[in-house]
Amino acid sequence: MSKPSTNANKPAGQAKPDNAPASNFLRHIVEADLAKGTNATRTWSGKPGPANTHLGEPDDPAKIRTRFPPEPNGYLHFGHAKSICLNFGLARDYGGVCHMRFDDTNPEKEEQEYVDAILDSVKWLGFDWKAFGAEHLYFASDYFDVMYAAAEYLILTANAYVDSLSADQMRTMRGTLTEPGKDSPYRERSVAENLALFQGMRDGKFAEGEHILRAKIDMASPNINLRDPAIYRIRKATHHRTGDKWCIYPMYTFAHPIEDGLENITHSICTLEFEDQRPFYDWLLERLAEGGLIQRPVPRQYEFARLNLTYVVLSKRKLIELVTDKHVEGWDDPRMPTLVGARRRGYTPEGFRMFAERVGVAKSHSWIDYATLEECMREDLNERAPRRIAVLDPLKLIIDNYPEGQEEECHPPNHPQKPDWGKRGVPFSRELWIEREDFEEVPPPKYFRLYPPGVTPAGDTSPGNKVRLKYGFVVECTGCDKDADGRVIAVHCNYFPDSKSGTPGADTYKVKGTIHWVSAKHAYTAEVRLYDRLFKVPNPGAGDRDFILDINTESMKIVTAQLEPALREAKAGEHFQFERHGYFVPDRFDPVSGEPEFNRAVTMKDAWQK
Repeated sequence: MSKPSTNANKPAGQAKPDNAPASNFLRHIVEADLAKGTNATRTWSGKPGPANTHLGEPDDPAKIRTRFPPEPNGYLHFGHAKSICLNFGLARDYGGVCHMRFDDTNPEKEEQEYVDAILDSVKWLGFDWKAFGAEHLYFASDYFDVMYAAAEYLILTANAYVDSLSADQMRTMRGTLTEPGKDSPYRERSVAENLALFQGMRDGKFAEGEHILRAKIDMASPNINLRDPAIYRIRKATHHRTGDKWCIYPMYTFAHPIEDGLENITHSICTLEFEDQRPFYDWLLERLAEGGLIQRPVPRQYEFARLNLTYVVLSKRKLIELVTDKHVEGWDDPRMPTLVGARRRGYTPEGFRMFAERVGVAKSHSWIDYATLEECMREDLNERAPRRIAVLDPLKLIIDNYPEGQEEECHPPNHPQKPDWGKRGVPFSRELWIEREDFEEVPPPKYFRLYPPGVTPAGDTSPGNKVRLKYGFVVECTGCDKDADGRVIAVHCNYFPDSKSGTPGADTYKVKGTIHWVSAKHAYTAEVRLYDRLFKVPNPGAGDRDFILDINTESMKIVTAQLEPALREAKAGEHFQFERHGYFVPDRFDPVSGEPEFNRAVTMKDAWQK
């Protein structure tokens, strides 16, 4: 089993294909809380709300409550997949529920398109938000009234004030890591003045940036996040759900703990960059619990190391640059580390869930080799993908002694390890397509595929090489045809009629090489896209380097392939192993015929830079 490396500067080794999960310290926390009954006194009214809505209601049926809370301002990426598997997985394994919640507090960047895409991706990964007879899909914007009331409560208890400094002035007075901040001259405004100003902000009486609401904590705190952080700002923007009802919006760090409190979240799981925000998270929930707005025990926040994966970028800014500057074909480009891209590429939800288990959950940052993710996909696809035959670089093979017009069937298994999947008929005829690399006019040492008769160093004539056409006959190469430029355009051979696979005579032929093929008459000609890693180095943009310079220009190769005819009927969502070539998925169906093109998800084995 592969675990994340403890050295943050080196990628972890490739995972071994076993099923034991890696370390997950959060499971120990959840188990300890359940054993102590930490959250056993909570009640639940059936929907989120302030403490008084849960008062006198039945005990919360969920032993734990987690949440997956993306902001709907983009598409989910591989790092989100780890968080989804973690939060939904913990809830599933410990008799709880994971809330699907959108932190939609920034109206300028959020759209319904992203909401729909995120919900679809979570479902695709195999999770949903239904539990205990209810659907737990929530939006921060559902709680704007409660958040506003919470802000007014902080003003009334002298725990918040309206500041009128400019952003630059506030930045200057905030201090540094080694120097304390300075109190704003507006910090001692009266409760009545603060309340009136805040209500004026709500009513649209002020311009953006003219005032801001800040928590009143400690400008000398060694934790800069406790130096009177901003909790409400003026934003005169239309919200995708609430329209123009509000012109003030809560800051994420203010909204998030309130959402957790209203939803009875027991374990609020965040990535490590939120660790410094935890003291404010705790401070705010304690103030609101003191006022009876949030029921006790209040939620607790726990942090884990985000996913650091080699050969990709997961920064939203960098992903946007890739799309807007057209380095890729869009958010669902199969080379993008987005879940919509991975789905088109042919990655599977089961592979992602296996990957999440393999890499585990740690408290410190480490790098995971991209090969670990590829191996998880390979392992899952090997089990689920029926085998098919495809020739990606076609070269004509003509069997001169095979009767003109004759056809017959060969019968390869649909999966060699799953006999119950049966066999299928594949047509065989006089002219076939083979891979160009399966013929060499002048073979290198230890080359066991097709080559023509030649002359040995001793001057003797040597026969052409014999190979088995997989599932078919043994053939012997007799020569080749070339075009005016000397390029081989056809290979000639003779076959041995008593050598067909599965017949008694087959065992009498001993050859070292086996090649695959498709019948030229029956083949399905289709475009196939061979995808590779989008970046050519493990850490794109390391140091001060422009990450765009690290793009792998060979990350997509388009070929016109010859496929076994059954692949013409492939349907969306099906996966196939193209023998020798890897795992493929149909994509971009012809609008008239319905015939598919194909994307390569992953190669048969890890051959990166080897």
